[in-house]
Parts: sequence; C-alpha cells; structure tokens
Amino acid sequence: MSGFQPRRFAALLVKEWLQIVRDPSTLLITLVLPPLLLFLFGYAVNLDTARTRIGVATLDRSEAADSLTGAFETSRWFDVRVSDSVTPLKADLVAGRIRAIVVVPQDFGRRSAAGGADIEVITDGSLPNTASFVAAYAEGVRARWEAGRAPERGQPVTAPRIAVSDRYWFNPELTSRFFLVPGSMAIVLTILGTLLTALVIAREWERGTMEALLATPISMAELIATKVVPYYLLGLGAALICTVLAVTVLGVPFRGSPWALLLIVSAFLVPALGQGLFISAATKNQFVASQLALLTAFLPALMLSGFLFEVSSMPAWIQALTHLVPVRYLIPLLQSVFLAGDLWGLFLRNILAMLGFGLLFFVATLGVTRRRVA
Repeated sequence: MSGFQPRRFAALLVKEWLQIVRDPSTLLITLVLPPLLLFLFGYAVNLDTARTRIGVATLDRSEAADSLTGAFETSRWFDVRVSDSVTPLKADLVAGRIRAIVVVPQDFGRRSAAGGADIEVITDGSLPNTASFVAAYAEGVRARWEAGRAPERGQPVTAPRIAVSDRYWFNPELTSRFFLVPGSMAIVLTILGTLLTALVIAREWERGTMEALLATPISMAELIATKVVPYYLLGLGAALICTVLAVTVLGVPFRGSPWALLLIVSAFLVPALGQGLFISAATKNQFVASQLALLTAFLPALMLSGFLFEVSSMPAWIQALTHLVPVRYLIPLLQSVFLAGDLWGLFLRNILAMLGFGLLFFVATLGVTRRRVA
C-alpha cells in the first residue's frame, strides 16, 4: 500500500462531491431544511407571553365590580370577553376559545367596601404553563386595582419596604426567538452531520462500489477523510446560511465574533460526522442507518439537549444522561455567541468535550471499517 497521495485523495473528493450533487435528497436537506427549520422555530414556535383570551363573569353590578372588569379589559396581557353569567364562558373554556374565567362574585362591591373582596380564577389545567401564568397575571391585575382604590377608601398607600428591580441580561425583552433560533441551528447541524453521513458508507456497500474502493491502495483513514470533508463543508455552509437568516431576517442579535462561531461549529461537526460514519460503517444498510441516526442523534438533540426543555428541570438520572449527548454542549455555545458574546471560559470547556466525543466516534469507525469485503 502506497502512502498518502494528494492527487488520489483529490480524485476521491471529486467523486464524493459528484455523488452529493447528483443526489436530490442531499441537496434538499442541505439547502431547504436550514431555512425551513429556522423560520419554523423563529415564527411558528413562540414561547413568548402574548395576549391570552379570557372571560370575565361579572355577577355583581356594583361600581367596584365594573371598575375591576375594566382593569382586566385594559390589561396588556388579556383579550377579554365580558359576560354576566359563568355558563356561556364555561362552554368557551371547554372548546378552547378562552383559557380562563375570572369570576367577580355577587357581593364583590359590598365586600370590597369592607376591605376584603375575593375573585375566582378558573383555568384550563390541560395547559399547565398557560394556566399558571394566567392565574398569576390575573392576581397581578387585581392587586394593582386594589392598590389604586386604596386612596378612595381613605387608606394610605404605603410603599413596599423592599422593591425588586428586574434586569434581564442578554435578552432584555425575553424574546423566545432569540434562543430558539440558535438552538434550531444545532438541530440543523445534527441532521446534516449525522443523518447524511450515516448513509455514505452504507450507500457504497449497497451500490457495490465499496469493493472497488477497497481494491485501491487508499488507506482506511484516507477513505474516511474523503467522506468527512465534503459534509464538513456542507455543515459550514448550512451554519453560514442559518447565521445570515437569523441576523438579517429574524432579527437575532449576534454579539460574538465570526471566528468563535466557526470554531464552535467546526468542533461540533467532529462528533456529528463521526457518529454518522460509525453508524454507516457498522450497519452497511441505508435504511437501518437512517433509523439509528434518528434515534441516537436527532431525538436526543431535540429532547435532551436543553433546546426545548431546561436540563435542570429534568430528573437527576436524565440530567446525567444528557452529558452523553454532544449537542448538549453546542447549544449553550451558540446561544452565548449570539446573545452574550465570546465567553471563552465556557467555549473551551465545551469544545474539548465535543472533540472528545468526536475522537471516540472516529476511533470506533476505524475499528469497524475493515479492509475486506465480508
């Protein structure tokens, strides 16, 4: 077996590029999927608190009840439907047309004048998060209304002894798009890196071209490199497309440096490509390889990476399991480089972890890729 020859290596790279260009599914995933996922998570998936539709059942005709109802109607958090009965609002709650019912009881005016009025908030428990913040905001509206009427009852308005001033760093408006879009980039890179490369060696075996490659003097390391380089460049191209769309179209701030982003993406592509190649070499079947890639890369990236669900809120044993998911180390880096800037203390630690995973995958790939037909 001869040593490394640049001309032979370049010829095999050209062959791999021609296979990619001639495969419509690869081009579709590379060119269409990144902007599609970016717009999906940027616009369709919205975790921001918006105006929530609620019903207010005003059972009392007093001035205090009308005033509280008006406070709900003018609240920036609620889109209010007012009724003098709870019954029609219950039907709307069951049908999902409203998310909560605020009940102002019949004796509200009298009890308010005596200084002890209550209201009832009925929420849709099938949506726990929505139910929680609707109940909290309803209580906030009532508390502000109560404080505003204190002077009318001759009660002094006392300032709280401790005032809390909230400051939200990096994302002052708490816009969910600003952290969902960098996370969706991680999903895109996972699909490109693992799912596509999970097919490359298996495709050679199924088409019968692997035997011809094994008959050449190319080494296993060179063969794997010719499979990695094109998809590494595709991954960088997808990251560039995502970054440009995120900043120019979706308005996501970019406070870090392009070089930091390049290093982060390059470090993640090492385990992503390595995992895909290991699956492909071990299975030698495109269908099986694609299913394994979905189960071992895409689903953990979606569920166990902290992209949609906070890792700290998971059970302890699941939190320990997330340390085996390479994309878990990528998402904080992408969110940091977009929203906070270059935090090299965090970057270097996570980059080393991703490179460690990549080394294990490539060693395992060399171990299962034998220079034999059977």
